[in-house]
Amino acid sequence: MYIMKRILFLLSLFLVLNSCSLDEGEKYHFQILAVEEAIVPDSFELDGVYEIKLKYYRPTTCHAYDGLYYDKDLNIRTIAIRTVVFERDNCAPADTELVETSFNFHVTNNGSYIFKFWQGTDANGEDIFYEVEVPVI
Repeated sequence: MYIMKRILFLLSLFLVLNSCSLDEGEKYHFQILAVEEAIVPDSFELDGVYEIKLKYYRPTTCHAYDGLYYDKDLNIRTIAIRTVVFERDNCAPADTELVETSFNFHVTNNGSYIFKFWQGTDANGEDIFYEVEVPVI
C-alpha cells in the first residue's frame, strides 16, 4: 500500500510539473519619448501642489503610456515620457496629434526649481533638453 501511494504521488507530481506552461507571453520593451510641450506655472508657492502638463507624440499603435521618467537632483527635475512598446506585427503609425498627460508637483523647497524636459538627441547622440526655471515665491 505504501509503495502504491508513493508511485501515485510521484506520478501526480510528474504530471503537475510537466503541465506547467512556460509561455513567455507577449514580448515588449520600454522606450523613452520626447516631451514636445510642457505647461508649467510661472511661479510656485512653498508647500503648494501644481499640475504640470506634458504633450508628446505616440509613434505607433504599439506604444502605450507607462508613466514618466523622473529624476531629481536637489532642485533640478529631469523628465521624459516612458512607454511600453509591444512587439507585434500589426503596429501602425499613430495619429499625428499630441497626446497629453500630467502630474502633480509638490513644492517642498525654497529657491527655484529647474525642469529639464527631454526632447531627444542631436546628431552626435547628445541629449537635448527644454529647460524651464520656476521661482518659489
